[in-house]
Amino acid sequence: MADPSSYRPKPGQIPDSPGVYRFRDEHRRVIYVGKAKSLRQRLSSYFQDLANLHPRTRTMVTTAASVEWTVVGTEVEALQLEYTWIKEYDPRFNVKYRDDKSYPYLAVTLNEEYPRVRVMRGAKKKGVRYFGPYGQAWAIRETVDLLLRVFPVRTCSAGVFKRSAQIGRPCLLGYIGKCSAPCVGRVSPEEHRELAEEFCDFMAGRTGAYIRRLEKAMQEAAEEMEYERAARLRDDIDALRRAMEKSAVVLADATDADLIALAEDELEAAVQIFHVRGGRVRGQRGWVTDKVENVDTAALVEHALQQLYGEESGDAVPKEVLVPALPDPVEPVQQWLTERRGSNVSLRVPQRGDKKDLMVTVQRNAQQALALHKTKRASDLTTRSRALEEIAQALGLDSVPLRIECFDISHLQGDDVVASMVVFEDGLARKSEYRRFQIKSFEGQDDVRAMHEVIGRRFRRYLQEKQQTGEWEEETPAGEDAPVATGPTGEPVPSGPTDEEGRPKRFAYPPQLVVVDGGQPQVAAAQRALSELGVDDVAVCGLAKRLEEVWLPDEDDPVVLPRSSEGLYLLQRVRDEAHRFAIAYQRNKRGKRLRSGPLDSIPGLGESRRQALLKHFGSVKRLRAARVEDICEVPGIGRKTAETIAAALAGAAPAAPVVNTATGEIIEDDGAAPAALSSERGLER
Repeated sequence: MADPSSYRPKPGQIPDSPGVYRFRDEHRRVIYVGKAKSLRQRLSSYFQDLANLHPRTRTMVTTAASVEWTVVGTEVEALQLEYTWIKEYDPRFNVKYRDDKSYPYLAVTLNEEYPRVRVMRGAKKKGVRYFGPYGQAWAIRETVDLLLRVFPVRTCSAGVFKRSAQIGRPCLLGYIGKCSAPCVGRVSPEEHRELAEEFCDFMAGRTGAYIRRLEKAMQEAAEEMEYERAARLRDDIDALRRAMEKSAVVLADATDADLIALAEDELEAAVQIFHVRGGRVRGQRGWVTDKVENVDTAALVEHALQQLYGEESGDAVPKEVLVPALPDPVEPVQQWLTERRGSNVSLRVPQRGDKKDLMVTVQRNAQQALALHKTKRASDLTTRSRALEEIAQALGLDSVPLRIECFDISHLQGDDVVASMVVFEDGLARKSEYRRFQIKSFEGQDDVRAMHEVIGRRFRRYLQEKQQTGEWEEETPAGEDAPVATGPTGEPVPSGPTDEEGRPKRFAYPPQLVVVDGGQPQVAAAQRALSELGVDDVAVCGLAKRLEEVWLPDEDDPVVLPRSSEGLYLLQRVRDEAHRFAIAYQRNKRGKRLRSGPLDSIPGLGESRRQALLKHFGSVKRLRAARVEDICEVPGIGRKTAETIAAALAGAAPAAPVVNTATGEIIEDDGAAPAALSSERGLER
């Protein structure tokens, strides 16, 4: 536990201006990001008597080892920079909303020649129009099914579209009238895009005028005794009305607004958002957060606004945002939202009328979401805590292993030997910390030797970066002064295992427990690697697959955990994840090797020219027999390159004959390979 006075800035060093500050721990990880109208006043509040600080703030300042800041011109710039740094560094003491699911959106791909209506999740793409989010994907499909009768926009994938264009016959939707079949030219690209834009207008809430237009067309068709056309228009109107009924009118004045409500207790907070467009609820979403910092409702609202609109622009930011409490101060946040939208945005608390009633409904949803989350998490936290405690007790550890690293070796009969490292923190996988290794010191099948190499490389890197942080004092040659880096406080700041912006490097943080996939030999190799490096504060164990026994260094008998043990289940998950990650890497590496050939190793010969050579000669066998003058005839191949190719192929051993595995027949490479042959076949493995 650090003493905040050890890194407290000297009096007068902190500027009295707007800015953003970062607290870092002893490993130079950013653990908290904040903004302030006055950096001097805000930072001074952290360095008072610890007894006067909120417990969470006290934990943060005692975990930190340094503080730094960046001065900005306005509070709006501070708001934007704070959001950027929180997204980049993921500080452990900042409020972070966890989206409880990847919400589906109804998307129209206006960035394509023939726009497509589809369900999309994840990050938003440029040029795609989004509607939602929806609670369930089936709700989107029901809506689209109703609207395709009126707006027959393409919904098929690129493969289906291309196939229909090739055979000149549309898919089933084209035959039943739910697609305008642009794939076979029934409509032009311009006409199809107009249909897609009308679909977007209807989904955006501009429904009344469109229905009135259809009603007028239906009456005209009836007056002209075109009863079949009038009946189709009648059915279209009915389909549109049924689609509209799926989102009830909640605000009579066709308002575009987002309503945000919070439910919170001492430890957690849930946020619910209703997206209202054209007076109708078009989407709903919800997040939950741990209150790891001392924040009130207004601060939680500000964090929610950053999360919602930090990467949005234009119409994705509504004209009106209704919240339960206004951020303090409210002007920078409102100005930031206005800049994101490009026009004025109203940020306020509803006081009366329909908007206040709808806010009550959103609030009720937030309370239910928090109650449901607590019910689920109580069981999850209890299980993970029990698993870690069982592991610590079974292995005789002084404390529970909050960070576990597992290593596995993978190969195919001694070829393409690779290793994986997976990381679990607090019982959960931390995939951003996963690492892959290629075995470099030897060739062949020797899992024990490979494990020794991998563990040694991983912890050698850790010790190097630990030395760079200043946790170890480097010996300085006599007569020379060690270079000292200084931060904004004027005090020495270690360079740290980070880049210039403080992003952590790969092996900066040690685990409390190393798990290896294997038994006694693998465990002994891992322990020997740690001992050679002088690392004596990391526990090692191995999990053997056959009987799921846990092996410890220098022990003749394994530790047998009960089959119902949560600790054994966690170790199995860690081991299986390491195995999966290693297998995936090994298969990828093997696939690349099998697809390679003599042409791949020729310097200066890229994919395009390799394909041009294969297209011209038909096979590597014919290319090997060609003269330099013949090779020069290939477009893009000069005399010097042709000589390099001829020399490389002359020195390369011919590939083994290709054998039909079904019949045992040797297939002669007579040059009949097609022009589009991939390197997997045409480069003579």
